Amino acid sequence: MKLSNWFEKGMDAESYIDSMETHKDNLLSIYNRFNVREEDSDLFKRLKEKKIRVIVLTEDWCGDAMLNVPILLKIAEKSSMDVRMLLRDSNLELMDQYLTNGTSRAIPIFIFIDKEGNEKAVWGPRAPKVQAFVDDERAKLPPKEDEQFEEKQKAMYKNMTATFASDENVWNQVYESIIDKLKTV
Repeated sequence: MKLSNWFEKGMDAESYIDSMETHKDNLLSIYNRFNVREEDSDLFKRLKEKKIRVIVLTEDWCGDAMLNVPILLKIAEKSSMDVRMLLRDSNLELMDQYLTNGTSRAIPIFIFIDKEGNEKAVWGPRAPKVQAFVDDERAKLPPKEDEQFEEKQKAMYKNMTATFASDENVWNQVYESIIDKLKTV
């Protein structure tokens, strides 16, 4: 299936957010508190002129999506980019074309396409600095065989979710990473 067809299949952001059950409050909190930089207005204007659209592979249980999607939505508003959401687990045919490191169905994945449906850029699932933070946190976990692994992993995810939901520095790292990718469009 062509990317334009995938785009048309997706739901708009409002429908996606309305359907959320897991991270809706945190996603909306980030969305309501995050603002794009005015100095990027030339880029936003250029993207608007190019009529760039975005396909988002996501799931509402994903902490990375909770962090990244509202920042993308703010950028999309300023750039008049139409955003469509596809749930990863219901769209594996597309997801498997955008595996992280060729093996992982990590999300979110943002596929930026032009008005003809040609892929112009792909971003995700994490900004490099956020990936480094996650890697550091994972390195602190005991081995998987350790009886405390599951408990420690749950605590790590809870801590990361709280950080993602509240740390404006993390939000800005995501924003910078997405903006850097969009400069290539």
